[in-house]
Amino acid sequence: MRAAEQGGRVCVVSRTPLSQSASFWAQGGLAAALEPGDSPERHAEDTLAAGRGLCRPTAVRALVEEAPTAVRDLQARGVVFDLDHEGRLALGLEGGHSARRIVHSGGSQTGREITSKLAAMVAEHPRIEVRERTSGMALWSDGERCHGVITDAGSLGSRATVLATGGAAALWRRTTNPRGAIGAGPVFGAAAGADLADLEFCQFHPTALALPDTPFDGQLITEAIRGEGAELLDAEGVRFTDELAPRDEVSAAILTKMREEGSACVRLDLRAIDPARFPNVFASLAEAGLDPLTEPVPVSPAAHYTMGGIAVDLDGRSSLPGLYAVGECSCTGLHGANRLASNSLSECFVFGGRAAHAALAEPAAAARPEEPGWHFTPPTRDTRDAVWRHAGPLRNPTDLAALIPDPYPLAKAIALTALAREESRGPHLRTDFPDTDPALDGVHVVFSPTGSVRQETWA
Repeated sequence: MRAAEQGGRVCVVSRTPLSQSASFWAQGGLAAALEPGDSPERHAEDTLAAGRGLCRPTAVRALVEEAPTAVRDLQARGVVFDLDHEGRLALGLEGGHSARRIVHSGGSQTGREITSKLAAMVAEHPRIEVRERTSGMALWSDGERCHGVITDAGSLGSRATVLATGGAAALWRRTTNPRGAIGAGPVFGAAAGADLADLEFCQFHPTALALPDTPFDGQLITEAIRGEGAELLDAEGVRFTDELAPRDEVSAAILTKMREEGSACVRLDLRAIDPARFPNVFASLAEAGLDPLTEPVPVSPAAHYTMGGIAVDLDGRSSLPGLYAVGECSCTGLHGANRLASNSLSECFVFGGRAAHAALAEPAAAARPEEPGWHFTPPTRDTRDAVWRHAGPLRNPTDLAALIPDPYPLAKAIALTALAREESRGPHLRTDFPDTDPALDGVHVVFSPTGSVRQETWA
């Protein structure tokens, strides 16, 4: 929409209807310093602390300074956010935040509200063509420049191509994500000639339902519910950790407790929570056959969000001219080693707007090359099992090396970057390197299209 409003002619290609993107299911909200006692500086401090010494400072500054404007822009477009009894934005508290700064809609239905409203606006915009139920097959690239995208309905040439394909957490068998979150964007980008970065960092959400062999296993229970008082309990019913610590700390505490007890889960106590505050959470738990009002529910960590992706600058520009990436398929360095809760939706609007503006200035290319022979092939169930088994919450070099021969390109890239980071940082926990190495503060592991790995420091 921002590209079209600035005079661009836009074509949106989506395998599913626009309102069915992964963001539709986002239970969290947008993080922005909007409260009188809060500030962008304080938001930055929380982001940097959660990122475990790896956040790109300039990306953090861009996010915290521009997020409040992004929220106000969405309100102006008709997106409805929750208000308090005085008619002001009802700001929630989530793990790692030192102030209430999470803007929600419908309690835990923020993604539904935003994507539904914006999809309807996009469909009506005269400068935007929407091609739903159309699958990208490859980027139209000669390795020197991106010239557009190849789809199952034909090729589309463009001065600028922006990937917004979401994350890769569904590469892990146990995940909170829809099954389409398989990292297609980074696979497309690397095949076309773009660098990837920070692939070793996958955030494991602490509170995903633990109901093995059922369709409900891995179902997300929003962090916001812990912000309102839900507690994590061990097998004896005793609270054992700070539920509002950053996600990597909470996940590590749960894994430690599970090892101590020899259990497959811990319990999340929702008995003090008003179901009216989180209606879809309580409805989904009831559908799973659980009654959270009478007994705690079983939870354990599941793959939730990938910090890594296509390496880009603060305008979404990749190392391959003509190619941009935004959202979870990209890597600006904003999240460092561990994303601060609800920074991701804010990231989409801040850096999405920046990418739209930059892409409009992309010069026209010379004659387009022949279409590539490579086409995307999705991962198999065996790959998803292997990634969970060999690159799950706890890692060792033997398991990571066993993942390298996997036929899915991103699985191999994850293994190589995880092997290259010889330390534990955020959710990347190496049993052979249990400590964080200060020498690797600010150092990003970059995976090149040739398959080699190098280290870079980003300003």
